[in-house]
Amino acid sequence: MKGMKGKFLKKLKTIQAIDLSHESLEAHEFDVGDNQEETLSSTMKLNDTMEEKNLSDDQLVDFEEKCPPDGNDKVILYTTSLRGVRKTFEDCSAIKFLLESLKVSFCERDVSFHQEFREELWSVLGSRVVPPRLFIKGRYIGGAEEVVGVLHEQGKLRKLLEGIPLVQANSPCPGCANVRFSVCFNCNGSRKVLPNGDQTDHEELYYIRCPECNENGLVKCPICF
Repeated sequence: MKGMKGKFLKKLKTIQAIDLSHESLEAHEFDVGDNQEETLSSTMKLNDTMEEKNLSDDQLVDFEEKCPPDGNDKVILYTTSLRGVRKTFEDCSAIKFLLESLKVSFCERDVSFHQEFREELWSVLGSRVVPPRLFIKGRYIGGAEEVVGVLHEQGKLRKLLEGIPLVQANSPCPGCANVRFSVCFNCNGSRKVLPNGDQTDHEELYYIRCPECNENGLVKCPICF
């Protein structure tokens, strides 16, 4: 009787061990299935992003390759804030408003604030053109007529901007309110400073050109530029 009881207990333990191994195997298969689904989902998202980028790059090939400094993977817009020529100012505002409404990140280079931007634009395009001028990923897109009047009206501009980072914050820059420049802290915008150590109380004061700011007494915003 003891022998039969012992065999029965041994058989019962074997059955329990088999059941546990099946449960462990099923749990493992479940985890592997979840991981495979997550990996597949991530791969599909990456493929979609790459397809969008490739589509955008393929469409940009139709535009002339003219890249402003540090503009290989950015949207760069040359503008002017001077209102002397009304149409020029309105054209600049139109493209800027359009890019802001699309929520894409772009770098505005105001030629009226910084002479280097004007010379930079002229050098890239090879002539003394006037703003606005739009560049996307090192390709020259055009002025207001091409950007607003043609590309945007035909729904092509959004496709050209695919892959460009979106603007995450709606609040203006705390340093310059999105002007991108601020008054020089060294000369307070006067463009003149006293040379250090060269003056005494008995000498006539004389000034030198401030080395920190541009021709307008401005410096690039250290926060957003």
